Amino acid sequence: MKLRIDYRSIKFKTWLYFILFAAVLMLALWIVQIFLLNNFYGLMKTVQTQEVAKEIESSYRHNDISEFVSDVDTISDSYDMYIYVVSYDGQQTFFGPSADDFALAPGLSDDSGRAEFASQIKTLNESMIKNNGSANMTFESEDSSQKVMACGRVLTSKTKDDMIAYIFSPLWPVSSTIKILTNQLFIVTLISLLLACVISLYLSMRITRPIKNMERTAARLASGEYGIVFPDGHYTELNNLSTTLTGASIELEKSDVMQKDLVANVSHDLRTPLTVIKSYAEMIRDLSGDNPEKRNEHLQVIIDETDRLNNLVEDLLAVSRLQSGKMTLKRTNFDLTEATRSIVNMYSGMENRYDSNRDGVIDEEDRQFHVTLSCKNNYTVNGDEEKIKQVIANLVSNAIKFCGDDGAVIVTIKRHGKYVRLSVQDHGAGIHPDEIEHIWDRYYRASSNTVRTTEGTGLGLSICKEILTLHKADFGVDSTPGKGSTFWFQLEIRR
Repeated sequence: MKLRIDYRSIKFKTWLYFILFAAVLMLALWIVQIFLLNNFYGLMKTVQTQEVAKEIESSYRHNDISEFVSDVDTISDSYDMYIYVVSYDGQQTFFGPSADDFALAPGLSDDSGRAEFASQIKTLNESMIKNNGSANMTFESEDSSQKVMACGRVLTSKTKDDMIAYIFSPLWPVSSTIKILTNQLFIVTLISLLLACVISLYLSMRITRPIKNMERTAARLASGEYGIVFPDGHYTELNNLSTTLTGASIELEKSDVMQKDLVANVSHDLRTPLTVIKSYAEMIRDLSGDNPEKRNEHLQVIIDETDRLNNLVEDLLAVSRLQSGKMTLKRTNFDLTEATRSIVNMYSGMENRYDSNRDGVIDEEDRQFHVTLSCKNNYTVNGDEEKIKQVIANLVSNAIKFCGDDGAVIVTIKRHGKYVRLSVQDHGAGIHPDEIEHIWDRYYRASSNTVRTTEGTGLGLSICKEILTLHKADFGVDSTPGKGSTFWFQLEIRR
């Protein structure tokens, strides 16, 4: 089977970046250890020689001669340097070979060595004169076989005569060291690249495996399998992504259920009036066509059912426009109290008997209702007056449908700080706490609100929710099972 590499995949790029990082690291190590070792070695020797010179100068300034000589001896052994300390006039040697004992100094056992040493001292002295008592130089032997880092420093003290310290540090050839390092680095480079390859491959697979699992799960979601749980990954970001996708899957499942319920409810609400219209049309054709009284009665039923169909379609269109964001608000400052009073007066002018069966006949089992408004002041708010009046009408209509035996529906307007709150209260069966968060959904009918069949479309509260959300208004419901419900919303008061 042909191996196919996806050069844009996370797995390949993770592996490639890790290998490149290891290669760059090894290259930097090769450059520093092999190609720059000579320069680096010389620089470090220069810095070290200068630090030794400062240490000798400090010891001379603060110690007596015997302690000073002891310190110089220790420094010479510790740093593997040759140190020569003489009086300022060059007549007395305090540390290093005396004039009569040059054979004790390395490299000074013959005449040529002593001559070369004397020449170096002379050169350092000339440089110290030019540089205020301090000089740093590199000397090369006559046969160019060895280099020496040399440092000259004038030692001063308030209690002792000035002296001069000469420090010589050999620069050993590093070619053999470079050869050894080259062999070592070659082995280290191979091992490092191999480890980088293995580790990067493992990491890339560990990262991409949970992503592929999520991809397969997402494919199931795309095929319509909602409510599935996405697997977690090994990392916080992948776990957060998994949680988010699982939440989206659950919400899609809820949306799918709601969509199916909507279709079922709309189909049912459409079928019922259509069946009634067809039945009464057939009755007019077959039975009451020649009876004006019966015919008019049957035609009125058809008209009522047609109005019901029209209201259902209008409500569906209103919800669709609100949720799609296509409906815009015509905001103005208006009197909320007067707008509410007009709605209350409309219901108060209606027959105070509620026909629960919608058959035009008010039976004993049908309920009476009366709507009252409680408000002491007029409040001006900003919003779409017609839309807010639609919300009030829907809340009052909903309260009438589910009012208690007393038939009371109480509309109250009160001030709450900088807001004015409008509430609609009934004394009906109330709503169970577990169902309160769902009552604003389309076609949701609480279990306690099945006291009787009503003529609503089941979209009133959903329309209220969308309009109030569009106004960015706070709203909610307070309900106690068996004692009734209070629906409310509030808007900011305008001066």
